[in-house]
Amino acid sequence: MKIYLINLARRPDRLAAMRVQVPACERVEAVDAASADPAALDGWFAAAPGQRKPPLGEIPRGDKACLLSHRAAWALFVAGGEAHAVFLEDDVRLSAGALLGDDGWLPAGVEVVKLEHYGPPGQRVLLTDLRAVGEDFKMGRMLSRHTGAAAYILSRRAAQMLLEETRFDLPVDHLLFNPNNSALFAALSPWQLLPAIARQEQFVGAKSDIENTRVKLRQMSWTYVKRELTRFAYDLKLIPRQVTALLKGAKFVAVKTTD
Repeated sequence: MKIYLINLARRPDRLAAMRVQVPACERVEAVDAASADPAALDGWFAAAPGQRKPPLGEIPRGDKACLLSHRAAWALFVAGGEAHAVFLEDDVRLSAGALLGDDGWLPAGVEVVKLEHYGPPGQRVLLTDLRAVGEDFKMGRMLSRHTGAAAYILSRRAAQMLLEETRFDLPVDHLLFNPNNSALFAALSPWQLLPAIARQEQFVGAKSDIENTRVKLRQMSWTYVKRELTRFAYDLKLIPRQVTALLKGAKFVAVKTTD
C-alpha cells in the first residue's frame, strides 16, 4: 500500500521524524490555515440553499484546512492504481509501521480502517463483527464515535465516495468516524484496528498545529454551551440503535495502542 503523509511546509522537523518511521511515504503538502485564502477555505464549507447547518456548529479554520489537506491526499490516491492506501498526519507516532507494507491482511469488502487510538487511555468503542487479522491483531466494525484522523486506510471506492462531496459540514475525523453526525458513515462502514498502531502527539507530549484555531470556539459562552448540548443530543439519539447492536452481540471494546 502506498502511504500518503500530510505535512505542513513550515514543519520540516515533523517530516524528518516521520521519514524515520515510514521512509517510503509520499509527502502531501498540507493546506496551511495560517496563510490560506479564507474564501478558498470557506467555499468548501458554505451550506447550499436548503442544506442543513453544520451539526456540530462552526468549523474552526484549522479543521477546514485539515480536511482539504486530506482531500488532496485522497485525490492523489485515486489518480494512482492501487486498491488501498494509508493516510497519515505528520504528528502521529506509529508502533507497528510494518503492518502498512501491504493490504493482504485486509478482509474483502473493508473500505475504511482506523489505525489510531484517539482520546483518553480508557477510550471504548462499540464494535461488531470482531475478527482476527494477521497474527497479532483484530478488527471490528465501528458503531460508535471514535474521532481523530491521524492514521487510517481507505479503499479506492471509499476515496472516490469522499471526493464526490462538493461541500462539507464536519471536520474530517467526524466525517469518517462519527455515526452521530456523518451522512457518509454508514456507506463508509469504518473498522477499528485492535490494538491500534498510531497515537497523535497531543496525547504523548505535544499539541496539534491546528489547536490554536479552536481556542476561541471552545471558550465558555452561550455558543459553546449550545454546541455541547447539541452534541450530547446526537449521542442520545444513537442510543436505541446501540442498545439493539449490543443485544445482537456488539461489544464496547477498549482501544489501546501496541507497545
